[in-house]
Amino acid sequence: MGSNLLKIVFCGDIVGKPGRSALANLLPAIVEEHDPDLIVANGENAAGGYGISRSVYTELCELGIDVITSGNHIWSLAETGILLEQEQNILRPANYPPSAPGRGWGIFHTREGIPIAVVNLNGRVEMTPVDCPFRCFDAIWDDLRGATNVVIVDFHAEATSEKQALAMYLDGRASAVLGTHTHVPTADARITPKGTAVMCDVGMCGVVDGAIIGNDADEALAKFLTGVSRRIKPAKGIPELMGVLLKVNGVSGRVCSLETLRRKMETKSREEGL
Repeated sequence: MGSNLLKIVFCGDIVGKPGRSALANLLPAIVEEHDPDLIVANGENAAGGYGISRSVYTELCELGIDVITSGNHIWSLAETGILLEQEQNILRPANYPPSAPGRGWGIFHTREGIPIAVVNLNGRVEMTPVDCPFRCFDAIWDDLRGATNVVIVDFHAEATSEKQALAMYLDGRASAVLGTHTHVPTADARITPKGTAVMCDVGMCGVVDGAIIGNDADEALAKFLTGVSRRIKPAKGIPELMGVLLKVNGVSGRVCSLETLRRKMETKSREEGL
């Protein structure tokens, strides 16, 4: 393996200011320890819990995030469409209609110039209707073959069955199929015999204790108890960083190791500027 070994850090959904604070305070130590070749994070909830703004995008890039993936909440802010059109390192799910702003996958390069593909897909079970993620990947795969064997898939989906199904379908083609959206890390992290890393949900960057998937518990409970839909704010508290560290053979694209990451800040994050 030697010089062919690539290290990729993939962080789960960033929930508002607390999630960004977790990255700002905890990611530097991970970078110092592992010296990753690429850092990917899901930013669809990074601005106040819904969407991503230009200022938040800039903040995440300054924190060292190389690629920002997303999901169904990427459309929450009107300005995001322009951002998706202007910036190449922020992705929206590829299985939205072609007329949607932005792009759903890209090839990014390490400092040594090694190409790594990142593909963003959205699920369809209990989600907003979109095109088939399975067939969408097949179309992308035709363009990827010959460009790189290292392919990281962010599958933003609700159902673990759909996530496992896509992982089986992409087994041996994708280097990793990593789930986002539910914010709760699953206990199924594994590497298949064909070298594909799988985890149904890598978790989130945000507040866990006293919160509901990173959001204010009282507001979330009120929604469940009344049935009235409302916009919920990120929770206040001590945030955590969740994600995975992949070690991938840069030639074959097979994953050599998969390590789950979960780090917690020692003090409460600043509450202003969600």
